[in-house]
Amino acid sequence: MNQQATPPNSGSTLPNAGAVPPDGSSGQWSWQRIARRIRVPLGFLTAAVYLVEVVRRPPHPAAIALSLALVLPGLALRAAASGTVKKNRELAVTGPYAYTRNPLYLGSTLIAAGFALALLSWPVALLLAVGFAAIYIPVIASEERFLRSTFPEFENYCRSVPRFIPRLTAARIPRESGQAGISQPVRQIGTVTEAATGGFSFALYLKHREYNSALGAALLYLSLLYLRPVLETFVHRAR
Repeated sequence: MNQQATPPNSGSTLPNAGAVPPDGSSGQWSWQRIARRIRVPLGFLTAAVYLVEVVRRPPHPAAIALSLALVLPGLALRAAASGTVKKNRELAVTGPYAYTRNPLYLGSTLIAAGFALALLSWPVALLLAVGFAAIYIPVIASEERFLRSTFPEFENYCRSVPRFIPRLTAARIPRESGQAGISQPVRQIGTVTEAATGGFSFALYLKHREYNSALGAALLYLSLLYLRPVLETFVHRAR
């Protein structure tokens, strides 16, 4: 859902994964705490396997080019979501949130799938799939419990917008403004209908430091293209 701020001491390496106080579901809360604990070592493990695969395999230009079809939309989706969401202050229902309740996590999934494709590595793809399932599923569940208890309009939002796989057209969600059923003025931007006060904000994009995703993707592409050749050059000179 990505609409709750991450605690400063969470040590999260996954974007916008916030903790939610327990609500009596001790089993779900325990697994959510486990997910928070394993995501950092799991991230290091994935990075280590990724680097080993990069060094072990020659770059595949065609696969790298195809991966852009997943990575670029993923980056764009995360950028649009981070410039729309106002965590803990209001329920985001415009922009990408009018298509899916978890655009940030969906964007991360597209990016990860793109790099697995670029590397043509089943070990990396399997590790990413397991990691995303183990971490994002409990995090999404806990964030939804928080939002359900915080925003009365969340149930109506859930009925209109799917949890993960996006709908084809933007949902029109009335905002709570003192009286039920009163919506804010809407404006048409391209094919997306947005509330007049709920458009993209570059200031929010910067505040959430979403540019780090683009920088990270650029570094990963550089490693795909040049890490193995550079290491081979060093080894050759060492001999």
